[in-house]
Amino acid sequence: MIQLTEKAISKVKEILETQEPKPAGLRISVVGGGCSGFNYSMAFESSPAMLDKTYDFEGLKVFIDQASMLYLDGANVDYVETLEGQGFKFDNPNVKSTCGCGSSFSA
Repeated sequence: MIQLTEKAISKVKEILETQEPKPAGLRISVVGGGCSGFNYSMAFESSPAMLDKTYDFEGLKVFIDQASMLYLDGANVDYVETLEGQGFKFDNPNVKSTCGCGSSFSA
């Protein structure tokens, strides 16, 4: 199962409120690409796909497809603000290596 920190949930809900029409939830997935093979993807969705696993985090619906779940099981998503910038940070125990910039990974 994937986990989202309180800060990540709060930030997603804040962004979600600005969307028109209002999406049903957030899709988190793993997609091919990047210098290490995979990238994380986050996007708002109007409805889950038929085979998605749906999680509820304090009223925030999160949709994850079966293939992505293989890579995201046990992952923790946080929202961080540092001197270098701000954004969502994935702490994933399934990752074997990452690229130099940290935006892609291999499992």
